[in-house]
Amino acid sequence: MKIKKAVIPAAGLGTRVLPATKAMPKEMLPIVDKPAIQYIVEEAVAAGIEDILIITGRNKEIIEDHFDRAPELEANLAKNHKDKMLGQCIDIANLANISYIRQRETKGLGHAISKARSFTGDDPFIVLYGDDVIMGQDPVAAQLIRAYEKYGKPCVGIKEVSPEAIVKYSSMKVEHLENNTYNITDMIEKPARGQEFSLFSILGRCLLTPDIYTILDRTEPGAGGEIQLTDAMATLARRSGMTGVDFTGKRYDMGSKMGVMQAQIETALNHPDIGVEFRRYLKELSKTL
Repeated sequence: MKIKKAVIPAAGLGTRVLPATKAMPKEMLPIVDKPAIQYIVEEAVAAGIEDILIITGRNKEIIEDHFDRAPELEANLAKNHKDKMLGQCIDIANLANISYIRQRETKGLGHAISKARSFTGDDPFIVLYGDDVIMGQDPVAAQLIRAYEKYGKPCVGIKEVSPEAIVKYSSMKVEHLENNTYNITDMIEKPARGQEFSLFSILGRCLLTPDIYTILDRTEPGAGGEIQLTDAMATLARRSGMTGVDFTGKRYDMGSKMGVMQAQIETALNHPDIGVEFRRYLKELSKTL
């Protein structure tokens, strides 16, 4: 079965990047000339995804507006013969079949994903975290789909993080399979010192099967008093194993100020419109540091 559905949880408050996120969702923070969530949607589409559910919260209508048509703007661009810009605006609205649902209470990522049950039905689906932008030639979503097709198990995108950072993420119990793939037999969310299985952590991408929903139904609140998706996936891993893909690509945490700045600068350096000029600017600026 070809995987055609994706879920993007985007209901978080973005407190780590306040005050910018007081009125603007962190998913809409710009990376040069596109909001973060557009890069995530484009990754999904590049992996063959056709139907996307974005899980939002209060004050996030701007996300829906971005992926909708804008008749007044389009008419103005057409009138002024700005055909390239017009095409870009229309293309955004035609990226995929995008629908939305609200997570009315912020009870954790697991609770958010449970809201996607009617959307995904009996199909496997990709989860792309709304604050994790991953740049690369090979979409991480596509890497996970290939792993699923080969091993037949739910899978997650993993990377090694520092011993200092692992306590803020999740820790995977892994057995090496081949190349950059691992069998995962257990995991823990936000481990205390000494509880880590390894330094491998899930960073922003999962491929799940519909049995995750019955597990989520029975999952008690965990770290932070929230229903953690990691806790539900740990049950899957212990039961039948999951596949971990040490993915290729550069990940930017758009929920952190440093991550936002890294994404801005590194994307600008390679941008077709401003890359050369921006590189020249940075070289001159570096002489003053």
